[in-house]
Amino acid sequence: MLAHAIDDAPGTLRGAVGAGGDDGAVTSTTRPRPALIEPDAAARPTTDPRPAWLRGSSDKTVAAFAAAQGWVLSVLAVVLPALAAALTAAEPGDRPGWGASGFGLRVWLAGHGVPQTAGSMVVSLVPLGVTALAVYTVSATTRRAQVVSSSGIVAGTICYTALTVVAALAVGTGGPGVLRAVVGGIVVGAAGTGLGVRSGLVRGTAPATLVPGRAAALVGRVPAPVLAGLRSALLVGALLVVVVSVVVVVWVLAGRGSIAEVVRALSMDTVGALVYAAAQLLYLPNLMVWALAWLSGAGFAVGSGTHFAPDEMVGGPMPAVPLLGALPTWSFPGHLALVAPGVLVVVGVLVGFYLHRRAPDRLWWHQLAAVGTCAATTAAGVAVLVSAASGSVGSGRLSVVGAVWWQVGPLVGGLVALGAVLVVVPGSVALRRAVLAGVRTKVLSRRRQGRHR
Repeated sequence: MLAHAIDDAPGTLRGAVGAGGDDGAVTSTTRPRPALIEPDAAARPTTDPRPAWLRGSSDKTVAAFAAAQGWVLSVLAVVLPALAAALTAAEPGDRPGWGASGFGLRVWLAGHGVPQTAGSMVVSLVPLGVTALAVYTVSATTRRAQVVSSSGIVAGTICYTALTVVAALAVGTGGPGVLRAVVGGIVVGAAGTGLGVRSGLVRGTAPATLVPGRAAALVGRVPAPVLAGLRSALLVGALLVVVVSVVVVVWVLAGRGSIAEVVRALSMDTVGALVYAAAQLLYLPNLMVWALAWLSGAGFAVGSGTHFAPDEMVGGPMPAVPLLGALPTWSFPGHLALVAPGVLVVVGVLVGFYLHRRAPDRLWWHQLAAVGTCAATTAAGVAVLVSAASGSVGSGRLSVVGAVWWQVGPLVGGLVALGAVLVVVPGSVALRRAVLAGVRTKVLSRRRQGRHR
């Protein structure tokens, strides 16, 4: 490359040397040396992370393999701890392999919305930690496999759903449970593959050959206020995760004494304690959803007759689960109970500043439509999460666990909308102009009526 650069600049070096007089002094030349241009980074060969036998395969095949890989990883992450605990507690001569594996597989299926029965006891409470784990593993394998097409997303979802149904049939799940496995597999598979493709395109680990044309055309058809409202709903979700995480940490610190007492009373060995702790982490997202229900003012229940809300705390006998020691044991007196819902209003205020800067403001109703879209999307998402985080853990008192989705969803969406309106309404230039124009029109009409009289 250096020799080529020298050849392209005739006389540059020769002239520099020859320009010197008899004394050999070197003088500068008037022609600049051409810059050395590095080859385009996009033209450099990249390493294909796919297995050798998958290179050159269609995107559908790669997506199906990635979904299957994510399925295996999520199943092993649940089954192996259960198997380790069973082998540690087994007596000589016992063979707890399939029994422990089947139990772990049932827990994994519960994370996909498949109720589990043991005699007359029905457990329908979904461990959202398993759901989140499965979505993460599928998205990670999809991103690494560089799936870049909508047909790949469909193929990955179908493969994951088929494997979920096979797992349900393997543990003897009945017809209604198999239907729930289909629905759960579609939801988790589509979410995992979709997020994997999206994150791969954003991070540049996958070539941008996905349907961006179709996606851009579809997004282009969405009205700008609605699109701004949908994007602000994602911001609401991120802020709510931060808020409820802080609330849960406060609950854990306040109830650390009760948690320690339960742990000491269980008297488990090291392996059993680790597995038990991991099992509780699977329900930690459920506790976060309950914290959101608590902030909304609607509250939640852990057993029939119980109610945990900012203005009321009615407890009852609880099973020996350390995680339940983090439940609130106090309530705010009087009007101080409004402090908890006020946190959601503050979240709405922050979102209002975002909408004030990002939402269109050409017509008076644009930013109000963005707020309405954000509130409706937030209410629907929260309602779905609350419904998934509620159910039964057996018969009797624990047949009622969680919150009421049709109460919590609208409350959260309404409180967020209230905070956003407090910023958007006074900050909208188009709305102020419309209001002033309306006031002027009424004043002029009244003056005209007065003159005619």
